[in-house]
Amino acid sequence: MQFIEKFRSWLQDVARLPWLDAIVTLRERFREDRLGLTASSLTFTTTIALVPFITVALAVFTAFPMFAKFQDVLQKWLIASLVPDYIARQVLGSLSQFAGKASKLGAAGLAVLLGTALALVFTIDRTLNNIWRVRTPRPFGQRVLLYWAAITLGPLVLGASISITSYALSASSGLVGGMPGGVTLILEVLQFLLVAGGMAAMFHYVPNTHVGWGHAWMGGLFVSGCMEVAKKLLAVYLSKVPTYSVVYGAFATVPILLVWIYLAWIIVLLGAALTAYVPSLLAGLPRRRGGPGWQFQLALEVLQQLEAVRGHSEKGRTISEMCASLQTDSQRLEPILEALVGMDWIGQLSETQGRGNEARFVLLVDPQHTVLEPLVQALLLPRAAVTENLWKNDRWPACSLHSVL
Repeated sequence: MQFIEKFRSWLQDVARLPWLDAIVTLRERFREDRLGLTASSLTFTTTIALVPFITVALAVFTAFPMFAKFQDVLQKWLIASLVPDYIARQVLGSLSQFAGKASKLGAAGLAVLLGTALALVFTIDRTLNNIWRVRTPRPFGQRVLLYWAAITLGPLVLGASISITSYALSASSGLVGGMPGGVTLILEVLQFLLVAGGMAAMFHYVPNTHVGWGHAWMGGLFVSGCMEVAKKLLAVYLSKVPTYSVVYGAFATVPILLVWIYLAWIIVLLGAALTAYVPSLLAGLPRRRGGPGWQFQLALEVLQQLEAVRGHSEKGRTISEMCASLQTDSQRLEPILEALVGMDWIGQLSETQGRGNEARFVLLVDPQHTVLEPLVQALLLPRAAVTENLWKNDRWPACSLHSVL
């Protein structure tokens, strides 16, 4: 009963999510966070780490004979789910060949493979934390244990789930003859939900901040849906415009795979950005356009807010209160607060009673006796050789914070 209520509430959140604003937000995030460049970096890292990652993940099956017969089914299902049909067979054959050779390496070679696989997940960890504006990652040892568990236990959990429906998944992988249309549809829906669930789990667990399961599932379903659409569009393009096959011949699988990995990472990063901004979109906060000086302006507005409540009995304000009054979101506000805390201009109180368990920020400096120069250097115009005359000849850097507020 509780699950039904949560699911109904989640459907209501999906229905009232302003998708037009979400699209505009994703476009802004794609430009400001340079997600295209990030996807290029992840494409290179994935290409290098793909074989080691799959080798380490699937090698677990050799230690558990009960799952060994499902290894081929699982491998084929993963390729069919994540790679377009046009190149799935070639990719599966190449990965199987490379993984077979990698399994013959010694201890040093396997250690290098493991390090390469971990390098990929650490890159993903850093990228997702940047999208959520997380400045403090998990301790290194904790991250190693978390991702080692994901790499080793993930295939086992998935293998156990496949064992329950082994015949069905074998049929969907082409190992058994055709099946009725209704069963095929169920298998396609299951495949869609498994990909969405994997993305939702990544969005929930990887960022070192609280991400609600409902929001993570929105991002996961977005990624899974876009993946399916992208696979269909790429297949249509390759069938209508056989440029890669004509130019590269038998080597065409490699550039097509690179293009697909890049598109897949673009979709995953957009899904992460959507998940990160779902709370702000559901709260109905208006979008504030960024631009030159917007961080400096937002910092001044934060200081105004904190100065206004300085003489009140409950000094300080929470992030939620400042987001609501300044009409911004926490992803934009948190870097500003971090910069002001680093300058010792504001501080964060540890007491959380009566404020929804959310910490308050208070003003630590006296605006009358605090010059504006450190804030200008930090968020507006860093002092450099080309701007030295501006700093010397103009009086505005020496004005007090109070005169600006």
